[in-house]
Amino acid sequence: MEENNLDTIIARSLALRKKYHELEVKHHGSEWTVEEDALAFLTDAGLVGRHTMSQQGRWPKGDTATELEHKLGESIWWLIVLADRMDVDIKKSLDTFLTETEGLLK
Repeated sequence: MEENNLDTIIARSLALRKKYHELEVKHHGSEWTVEEDALAFLTDAGLVGRHTMSQQGRWPKGDTATELEHKLGESIWWLIVLADRMDVDIKKSLDTFLTETEGLLK
């Protein structure tokens, strides 16, 4: 994958979520709510934990490397989607967090 800036990643993430919303309407008659998106994120975050355990030899192995990589990327995607749906500027939030934490650890 070529290197992308955060603006491009955000735009691609939101375009992909729009396509999923279209599928949700087609198959279920409505888009997922913000709460359903949050639950999906938490499910994927839990799977990051499980695949991490597997990678570290603390859980029976499956296709750990591929699944861990996928779920890490999907978790970042969900955070971008959730921020957008809740009117949170994810770039500003990340910058503020990094700046404040860097200041605490100087």
